[in-house]
Amino acid sequence: MTKALNRQTLFARLRRLRHNNSGVAMIETAITMPTLIFAGLAGLEVANLMITHTRVSGIALSVADNSSRIASGSNLALPQVREVDVNDVFTGAQLQSGSLNLQANGRIVLSSLETNSVGGQRIGWQRCFGAKQWGSRYGVQGVGATGTAFPGMGPAGREVRSAMGSPVMFVEVFYEYQPFMFDSWIGKKRIDYEAAFTVRDPRDTSGIFNPAPAAAVNGCGGAPPPPPPDDGNNGHGNNPGGNDPSNPGGGGNP
Repeated sequence: MTKALNRQTLFARLRRLRHNNSGVAMIETAITMPTLIFAGLAGLEVANLMITHTRVSGIALSVADNSSRIASGSNLALPQVREVDVNDVFTGAQLQSGSLNLQANGRIVLSSLETNSVGGQRIGWQRCFGAKQWGSRYGVQGVGATGTAFPGMGPAGREVRSAMGSPVMFVEVFYEYQPFMFDSWIGKKRIDYEAAFTVRDPRDTSGIFNPAPAAAVNGCGGAPPPPPPDDGNNGHGNNPGGNDPSNPGGGGNP
């Protein structure tokens, strides 16, 4: 008799529990909350990556633009580019990078693309900035000094070329992306951008000068970085401009 009553009481409680929906919202929240949190954090990471792309692209354009304006001299001679002027451009790029800390996490390669004595392309001088020991993808200082074999700077088939008497400041920026929080999943991802601006005014292209008091020389060294993986979102941008002397600005992303 007691067992039968206990069984009936148990069944009655189970029936009441089946119809009890007072904890449904809490259970649903407990199940879905981890997914919502993960999706939200992943969205922040994607947004941070896109913002970083924009900032690195802006740095490349700023360095090309600013370096196309620097020159010092008098009305009696062509203005000269000095080491201190180039260093000022790099300092501005570091300040612009802000929390990205380009000096520690990236590399800027600034090249002066000029014409040689026979009308070919050459790299008159080249300076670098940043702790990452990466060099230019397209050549080192002095390449193309003679002849016409050097095609210019930029991807094959879309090289930027300078016109006679109109040097082009060609900039390559390589930045090692610092993930917002998913570093173990994303890993080290490099963001690359290039930009080019034609020099605004005539300048002395016989070299880069370093009058007293001498400034530090930010020379270049190291091999070019490996190309980013072709995953459809590899962070490689290109802003080739300045190959048309009538358009001193950089181009957009082709």
